[in-house]
This record gives sequence, structure tokens and C-alpha cells, in this order.
Amino acid sequence: MSSSHAARSPSALAGLTLGALGVVYGDIGTSPLYALKEVFHGGHVATTPDNILGVLSLLFWTLTTVVSVKYVLLILRADNNGEGGLIAMLALATNAVNDKPPLRRTLLLVGLFGTAIFFGDAVITPAMTVLGAVEGIDVYEPQFHDAILPITLIVMVGLFAVQRFGTGGIGKAFGPVMLTWFLVLVALGLPHIFDNPHVLTAVNPVYALKFCLEYRWVAFVALGAVVLVVTGGEALYADLGHFGKRPIRIAWYGVVMPALVINYFGQGAMLLDNPEGVKNPFFLLAPGWAEIPLFLLATAAAIVASQALITAAFSVTKQAIQLGILPRLRVLHTSVRDTGQIYVPFINWGLFALVVVAVVFFGSSTKLAGAYGVAVTIDMTITTVMTFFVIRYGWKYPLALCVAATGVFFLIDVTFLASNLLKIAAGGWFPLLIGIGMFTLMLTWKQGRKQLSDKLREDAIELDTFLDAVFINPPTRVAGTAVFLSAEKGSTPNALLHNLKHNKVLHEQNVFVTVKHHEVPWIGFEKRCEVEALGHCCWQVALHFGFKNEPDVPEALALLKKHGVQLDDMETSYFLSRDIVIPTIGSGMALWREKLFASMHRNAAAAADFLHLPTNRIVELGSKVEI
Repeated sequence: MSSSHAARSPSALAGLTLGALGVVYGDIGTSPLYALKEVFHGGHVATTPDNILGVLSLLFWTLTTVVSVKYVLLILRADNNGEGGLIAMLALATNAVNDKPPLRRTLLLVGLFGTAIFFGDAVITPAMTVLGAVEGIDVYEPQFHDAILPITLIVMVGLFAVQRFGTGGIGKAFGPVMLTWFLVLVALGLPHIFDNPHVLTAVNPVYALKFCLEYRWVAFVALGAVVLVVTGGEALYADLGHFGKRPIRIAWYGVVMPALVINYFGQGAMLLDNPEGVKNPFFLLAPGWAEIPLFLLATAAAIVASQALITAAFSVTKQAIQLGILPRLRVLHTSVRDTGQIYVPFINWGLFALVVVAVVFFGSSTKLAGAYGVAVTIDMTITTVMTFFVIRYGWKYPLALCVAATGVFFLIDVTFLASNLLKIAAGGWFPLLIGIGMFTLMLTWKQGRKQLSDKLREDAIELDTFLDAVFINPPTRVAGTAVFLSAEKGSTPNALLHNLKHNKVLHEQNVFVTVKHHEVPWIGFEKRCEVEALGHCCWQVALHFGFKNEPDVPEALALLKKHGVQLDDMETSYFLSRDIVIPTIGSGMALWREKLFASMHRNAAAAADFLHLPTNRIVELGSKVEI
């Protein structure tokens, strides 16, 4: 969905802006549930008037520099053909330094690690947000404290179970729910600000500086909780492709930022009057009659916030599969019209299992806050580093300007990251563990695939030479078309060798197809296929797809008509080589990694499903490959 055509009509723009409120700002919009509480809890910060104003000032300026300036103004400009997120940024950055292989390899590793850590974030966010909302029970009905975990788990089961119905239907409800939520944030905060307008002086950055200078170490530790106010920044960039820049910016400056600031300042104003309220300042803002409706709305908003990360995890997975850094998984499309709406069962239930572990193991949002933040700050730092390479080598801006533009944010990110690293023992190890696990899988898959294709290339016979030899004494030709899929252009597919060896026939038409995925999001139909005639009714075809395109081979082959190649659907058979990987001791990766790769290769979804081949016309011929 591009923002250019949406920007023309005000009603379309309003619709996209409402959608962006629901999908993009769920995570950051629910931070008031726990952010201020955790700054005072986590520490060691007494609720004195000076401290309250100092912390508010810190929150306000963190929101302003990290989200308003860094993400909404600067990073949204670094789009890859309209797409955002770490994978799009990684493709931009690595392409910008194509002429510097060692640097490109390093950036690729860093970007992969960021993508892997994102999955840690996708586990912690739903656990943290839903628990934070359900803990409202404690404020109103302390006797029901023991019901918090069961209710949270029931909400989680429901949330992950509805994923297979697609985000389209759920998404339509999201915008209005979040708009209501932001209006309620304002309604809760304003009365307290009117009662105590002195709180507004915290907009002055001097308070933040004074707080940091006076309590150096305590302030540094408190930053680990302050970062909770910006945890949705990465999601904002990742969802760029769904909504376009303009709706995301209008929603932020027009609705989200004002609502968040008013609510935080309202919580601060209440604490100035009643420092005891620090045990759950958000829920204590509400008058008595509003308790139950607020609890229900907070739970609904928390579900929306979790949904945004689950949806992002599906998108990231699909892009990673197409860039060859994760094995093929079953990807189901939940919408006929919108290709962006997908459901990945394996990732869905994997996340669900880990979220349940997080909820049960940590047990409260305060303990989870220790685990939260590490993943987010690592990703924020990586995004800043990538941005530097994009603007320096991709956009060719002068070095001084690039260092100035990203240097400030880099310092801020690293400070937040350093503060969060103090929380590793308190739970920060959990998302790191998930991230390192994913990173190992991604790296093993990437290196294993390279080893496999090197080995296949080593043993391969050149297609031209092979065909010349075959046609000296041609085998019997049978009617119809054979489409042979091969990973390497110009090498003879194993399936063809086996077919000739066992069936001793050759089809009337033979099309040798290589599918190529590129580091750009979209490739149009006009650049989809390259055809080269090999004589004797044989053709070599390369099909090109971007990492957001749907790799539909039959649809792409229909384009061959204009090159004079007629394919009759009912007369076409697809031949695939199914390689069985045998790990061996010796060169290549460590044996355990080769075994891991062999198992990932064996369990990957069938190429036929991934490439949308018609199931009733596929012939698979297996062969063993030692790596």
C-alpha cells in the first residue's frame, strides 16, 4: 500500500491514519500502563517533587528525541522502495557498501543479529503489556490478586488462537479501540494537570539534567525503565510499508504524542499530590466509577499492542525466508486482496509457547520490566548504525553531516543500552537467549545453504554441454512441457538426469527455471522473467522476485507467452530435485551445526508450496548430498 495514492483523498488518509493508530502505535501507546511506575519501582528513586519533575522531564525528552526526531523525522526517510523495518534497512545498508566486502559481511552479521533479537522482543512485549493491564485488578480488588496470571494466560490463548483468521478483520477494530484509548489517556491526565499545573514546568530539560547530575548512578539505572516509554519505536518503522509515511506522522504528532505526554504529566501531577500512588499510578488516575471500564479498555489496548508485534513477527519471518536466512515455513495468506496479511503457524505457536513461559516464569510486569528493554535498545542501536551507512554510502551525504545526524542518536542509544545491560541478571538474559537461539539458526541456515550450493555446483554438469551431447543421439520425445527447477542457472538439474536415466524420454518442450530473490521489496511483472533459447525447444528462464513479492512460479511462467513459449497448463509437469543432506565430519561447519542444518533442511516446507506449484503436476526426484 503506497502512501502516494492515499495522500490524495482526505478520507483515504483519515482511514490510513486510523489504521496506523491501531497497528503502529499499540505498543508505544500502552507504555503509560507501566513506564512511570517502573522508573520509581526499579529503584531507588524516592517520590520527592524534584525527582518526579526530573523523571517526567526525562520521559518527555526521551519521547521527543528518540521517537519524534529519530524515528518519525529521520529514519522514516530511509525506506527501501516504501518498505521499512530492520530487514529493509539491512538490504539498503549492505547494498550501499557493496564495494567493501569485509564491511558488508560485518553489517550483514549485525543486521541478522538485530533481526534475531527482534523475536525476543516479540515474546516479551505481549507478556509485559497484557500482564501490565490485567494487574489493574490489584488496584481495585486486591483479594483477586491470584487471578492475574490465569486471566493473562486466557487472554494469550485467545489472542494466538485468532491469528489464523487474519489481521484484516481484527485490524478494522484496532483503530477505533486505540483512538478511544488515546482519548481516554487525555481524559485521565487533564484533570490532574488542571489540579496541579506546576507539573508542566517539567517540559524544561533543565529538570532532566539536574536529576541526572544529582543522582548519577541512580539516574543511569533509572534509564533502563525510562526506555519503556519508547519501546514501540522499531514497530513504527517496521510498519512503514503497510501505511506509508504521512499517516504514520500525522497519527504521531496529531494524536499519539500529545495523548502520551498529557497522560504521563497527569500521572506526575497525581504523584506530586499523593506520592503513595506510585504503586500503580496509571490505574489510580481514574475516578472510582471508571475502574471496571478502564480495566477492560486497558486489556483491549494491550491485546492490540501485542497483535502489532505478532503481525510484525510474521512479516519479518516471511522476508527472512525469501532472503534465504530462514528455512521455508508454511505461510498462509489470510486475505485475498492484501498480500501483506499472512499467518505463519510455526512462528505463531512458537511465540505462544515462549510468551506463556515468560508470563509464568516472571509472574509480574515489574519482573518482566527487567527482561524488557535489552532487546529494544539493541535493535535501536543497530538501526542507528545501519542508518549511518545508508546516508553516508547510499545517499552520499558528507561525512561530517552523517556523523552529526546519527552520532547524537548513537550516544543516546548506547547510554540506554548500557543502562539496560545492568538488567541482564534480572531477566534481560531471557530475550537475549531467544535472540542468540534465532541468530544461531539463521547463521547455520545461511552457511549450510552456501555449502550445499557449492557442493551441488562442484558436481554439476553444464547445461549447454549436456544438451549438445543428448541431442547427438536424441531420446524419444513425448508430448507436453517439462519445467525443471534448479538453484543454479546454467547447470543441469538432477531431476533431468534421473528422468533420462529411468524413463529414457524427453518432453517436447523443456523449460529450465531458476528463481532468484532480491534485496529489494518489490519487482514488477515487466522485470519478472528473463528468457534465453537453448535450441531444440529448450529454454533457460530466470524469474526475479523481491522479498515482499509472492513467489508464484506458474503465474510468472504465463508471461513467457510474449516470448513465444506456449505453456498449456494441463500439459505441463514440474520436476523438482529433493536433496537429502548428509552431514560429514571434516570441512565446513561444526558437526552439530551440520546436523542442525540437515534437520532444518529436512523439515523445511516443500518448495512446491512455497513457489505455488500445482500439487497434482509435480514430480520429485531425490538425491543425497554430503556436506
